Amino acid sequence: MDPADVERLIEDGLEGAEATVTRARGEHDDDHLAATVVSPTFEDTPLVAQHQQVYDALGEHMTTDIHALELSTYTPEEYAELEGE
Repeated sequence: MDPADVERLIEDGLEGAEATVTRARGEHDDDHLAATVVSPTFEDTPLVAQHQQVYDALGEHMTTDIHALELSTYTPEEYAELEGE
């Protein structure tokens, strides 16, 4: 699955989300992806629930098109702090 398509699915499925998706294991490994997702919906939400929100946004693609997803999730404030370092 194309990383841009995965970004779109995540951003469409999570209000206010910004997603960056890349191939995790090289240019030609289509089904191993890495995603960084920043969303205000993650505020006061446990990490496992944040990841579940992303998986829900991806729906059936998690079982049909994406074999593995390295996932990092942040609130906008957490991401701003990370970027400021």
